[in-house]
Amino acid sequence: MIRLVLPACVLPTLAALLLSACALQRPAADTAQGLGGQGGQFEFALPSGDYRCERGEQLRLQREVANAVNHRIQLAWKGGQYQLERDPSYSGLPRFEDAASGLVWIDLPWKGLLLDGRTHKPLANECSAA
Repeated sequence: MIRLVLPACVLPTLAALLLSACALQRPAADTAQGLGGQGGQFEFALPSGDYRCERGEQLRLQREVANAVNHRIQLAWKGGQYQLERDPSYSGLPRFEDAASGLVWIDLPWKGLLLDGRTHKPLANECSAA
């Protein structure tokens, strides 16, 4: 196996590019083409339940799956309950948003990320199922 080692100065730039790609939305006419999964969107079989994050944050996700498509999640975080709807992303990565609170959850196979959708700043990073 080949292992790629990146200088520490490259990691913040790489993380910013990944987050930017997740936040962008694909134009409506382009959603049927794509990257994978339903309508160009990826589908990962990720668990519901408690998640632990890098700075000690905790949250709970309950996934609603219909026809093998993860279309909604219930998020319990910092004493609040939020319903986040799947929002097609340009990258095809699962992106869920609650327009009222501005919370955005991005699912990656190796971690989850909770963002403030208005400022695009991470609220909870490196979240993984407990």
